[in-house]
Amino acid sequence: MVIYMNNFIPKWHKELKIFSKIKPLIIIEGNVIDVYSYPEENSISKGTILRLPAYMHYFFKDLGYQNIAFYDNMQGFYNNAEDGYIEKFGQLINQKPSNGRINANFRSNNTVEYIKTALLQGKEATAIVMNLTSRYIISPENMEQNEVDSFTSLLLASLESRDVKTENGMLKNILIMTVNKLNDIPSWFYRDNPNVKTITLPAPSKEEREMFIKGPNFATFFTSDIYEEDMKYLIDEPNELEKIQNKFVALTEGFSFTELNGLRKLCKNEGICINNMCDVIDLYKYGIKENPWKKLKSEGFKNADEDFRKRVKGQNSAINKTLDVVKRAITGMAGLQHSSQSKPKGVLFFSGPTGTGKTETAKTLAEKLFGDEKFCIRFDMSEYGQSHSDQKLFGAPPGYVGYEAGGQLTNAVKENPFSILLFDEIEKAHPSILDKFLQILEDGRMTDGQGNTVYFSECIIIFTSNLGIYTKDENGTRTENVNSEMDYVTIQKKVRSAIEDYFKLELGRPEILNRIGENIVVFDYIRPDVAKLILESQIEKIIRNLATEKKITLDISEDVVNALLEEALQNLSNGARGIGNIVESMLINPLSRYLFDNDITENVRLEIKAIDDENIYVE
Repeated sequence: MVIYMNNFIPKWHKELKIFSKIKPLIIIEGNVIDVYSYPEENSISKGTILRLPAYMHYFFKDLGYQNIAFYDNMQGFYNNAEDGYIEKFGQLINQKPSNGRINANFRSNNTVEYIKTALLQGKEATAIVMNLTSRYIISPENMEQNEVDSFTSLLLASLESRDVKTENGMLKNILIMTVNKLNDIPSWFYRDNPNVKTITLPAPSKEEREMFIKGPNFATFFTSDIYEEDMKYLIDEPNELEKIQNKFVALTEGFSFTELNGLRKLCKNEGICINNMCDVIDLYKYGIKENPWKKLKSEGFKNADEDFRKRVKGQNSAINKTLDVVKRAITGMAGLQHSSQSKPKGVLFFSGPTGTGKTETAKTLAEKLFGDEKFCIRFDMSEYGQSHSDQKLFGAPPGYVGYEAGGQLTNAVKENPFSILLFDEIEKAHPSILDKFLQILEDGRMTDGQGNTVYFSECIIIFTSNLGIYTKDENGTRTENVNSEMDYVTIQKKVRSAIEDYFKLELGRPEILNRIGENIVVFDYIRPDVAKLILESQIEKIIRNLATEKKITLDISEDVVNALLEEALQNLSNGARGIGNIVESMLINPLSRYLFDNDITENVRLEIKAIDDENIYVE
């Protein structure tokens, strides 16, 4: 693999150079299993692509270190970068290597004793790199005594580390530890320790990705014939070429160099042209070439408001705002004001009284966008109110019960990356889950408990809530904040204000509100005129289904409709759901009883002339 980085020196490399002169113990966390282009201008390894152990070897060699050794719990001490180094290290600690290794186990005393001997001597400047130190123990919270002793001895050895005079000046004997996450090793080992420096090794920055994509590597993304043919046009359209490259850079935020190189190979293998090079990201993430969002033409969505109003009655304002968010996503205008291009396609916060169409709107959206309601994946957040509930959604970490199963949310998105994610009653979720949502809303991705990256950038995320309908007074008593006597503008204003107060003052998480932005959609109460439309719609559905499925023709008199409506108007506090309950109890249940008692299964015409609380009167 070739990565051209010109003269760019990453921040972590600069930090390592500074603190290796003054700190005897450095912990490197983060992206430690990636590859990196060695940046030092005067080094023989300049521009060479190296994994971190080899990178560390040449880094300390260029500084003038005479002894450089690596350790892990499987191989013991070794140095695969250059011949002779492990033999030199063996002489320093009075051990003879066998097959290029010095056997040692972390839980036994010999590992720590060898390291202590190397750090405390003053003959040769020595650097020891302990690779993947987080894998030496099962859990930092439940360590065995010999593990505690080993870490304690390492800590004490680092405190006594010697400075050594070399041709390059004074150099400090140094111990480097690489870990995936800092909290994978015991916190007492590094916390409040002035002799320890932690350096985070991040995913490639925007500048690094630009150098990778816009430099000489760019031609290697394509077959030679495709590159030559496409560049005949793009050579005269530098702005168009830069636009394609910039989009690719933005969409690969969070990718490692290894993944970037995988994209390069995949793009070439699939014969993708320059104009479509961003499609390789969907292929890499989801295993598909054609993104469903690109198939949604504006013409096919122009009449979407009519389809929504057939299913969701009396919520014109909420529907319009919802469709605005979707149209931004379809036209590629979503998130243009943000630096990140990997955010979810859209984020909506549905609030309003119960039974007003929040869930139905989400289902309608899934059907309209992806062809089926099943692509609306619903999570009842009242089930995730405990502190450990985030493990149910995102997966348990290694060693914990349920690790193999993964997370309910991350599994669902891996299976259906193009979907509507509906989080019902979000205010009932534990705050730890809201912290996770912050990352999803900002970065559009999440690493599950198994270490797999799950992408949310092709989803629309919808939160529903009854926040703002009731508020708490100074005594903590729940009081009515809005009611059906208020006009919609007043309800909208009061509900939005209550939601803002909840996130800012009660929850103390204004950043969540910032991620949602202006996409708070307030649903109105079901008004009497709307209740009539909902009732008529439900009756029509019953008549249609009976005709289709049982070939039963059902006529319902106006008196029956009026009786149902009168009852429904007494129960508008439960919205459309309450109307449905009335239709079920006063019409469907007695009709079912009549059909069963009279052994009617199909091919009949019935007319319901009247109803009361428990019976229907049929001719």
